[in-house]
Amino acid sequence: MRQDYRENLKLALDTLRAHKLRSFLTILGVVIGVTIMIVVAGLLSGFNGTVSEAVTGYGADTAFISKFEQGFRTGRMSEDERKRKNLSLEQGLALTEGGAPDIKAVAISIFPDNETSSVRYKDQEVSALDFRGTFPAFAEVYANANLKEGRFFSDGDNEHKREVTVIGESVSKALFPNVDPIGKQVIINGHEFEVIGVFEMPKGGFGMNNEDRRVVIPYYTFRKLYANTTFHGYRIQAYPNRLDAAVDEARVILRRVRKVPYDAPDSFSIQTSQQAIESFYAVIGAVALATLVLSSIGLLIGGVGVMNIMLVSVTERTREIGVRKAIGARRGDITWQFLFEAMTLTGMGGILGILLGWGLTLGLAKALDWSAMVPVWAAFVGFGVSVGIGLVFGVWPALKAARLDPVVALRYE
Repeated sequence: MRQDYRENLKLALDTLRAHKLRSFLTILGVVIGVTIMIVVAGLLSGFNGTVSEAVTGYGADTAFISKFEQGFRTGRMSEDERKRKNLSLEQGLALTEGGAPDIKAVAISIFPDNETSSVRYKDQEVSALDFRGTFPAFAEVYANANLKEGRFFSDGDNEHKREVTVIGESVSKALFPNVDPIGKQVIINGHEFEVIGVFEMPKGGFGMNNEDRRVVIPYYTFRKLYANTTFHGYRIQAYPNRLDAAVDEARVILRRVRKVPYDAPDSFSIQTSQQAIESFYAVIGAVALATLVLSSIGLLIGGVGVMNIMLVSVTERTREIGVRKAIGARRGDITWQFLFEAMTLTGMGGILGILLGWGLTLGLAKALDWSAMVPVWAAFVGFGVSVGIGLVFGVWPALKAARLDPVVALRYE
């Protein structure tokens, strides 16, 4: 039996070599389908690792508070949401002034209104910043706000409205590639600041917001320079394992200070780190599903192509089939010969798809600066699916070949 399989495999490979271009065009759909499958599996595998690091980076016991709903939207912003009043400093301070025993600390930040911020040192400039004014509690609440060098600003810096700043590591590298940034004067939106610290490169950041492009200044300094700015956001830190209670307390306090009627929905949004991650998972899952549908279409097209070319092959080799039957080949032998040819054809397409997908995954990961690795199971699944396509779509041509009458087949010209 083993010898029969080897002979069938040899016959299949000989047929592929005899019709190289036709075989490649036939399996192109399989190659595309398996490639998509491998790329999606590789990127999602890397995403899982990135998200795991992001949980640690954000802090497991923290939550974000914003005027607007957070996460990914499926439609436009509602009229009620657009009319919401901005969060204020006083409302943020209310979270720290009692009534919330499960809240350990609150980082209050203020952001520029509809302004693209930039920082410049001599002839070097970085734009599209995460620019904000905040309190010293920022360094305590943000788990990924560790300093690589220098210091964070103090209560004294904030109270005296000193023009000092702490910048992200990527900003530091862009502005000071070969110079120590501490003590240097930079220009932020036309105002001069002294660099007193550099954030360490955060781990596991994901999404469109690159937190390593942060430029942070004291809250009251920000208000001095941007007196009319009122757009605030908060991040609260709960005591260990008390985040749910802290979120409930924050909601009660904010509804009271913002004078939200008891029967009206919240005029703000609270989102925990875990909810933010689940929101990303939902979107990535939808993207993965859509991509796998495309992959299935490619595999289906490949399967139909294989069936078509195998039917042509049966017609072309009718006399050969008659000769084999005349010298003693059974129906099963003929069936397995053509099934092996179909599975070998699609299996080769699967191998090409795996190699191409692997290369594309590594290329995309490098281009996006994202960790990604194709899991071994994905390669096995891709190969198994490709061989399965050949088995399923090769059955009808194989049975047709096996049922040929040897006398009629021998007379075929």
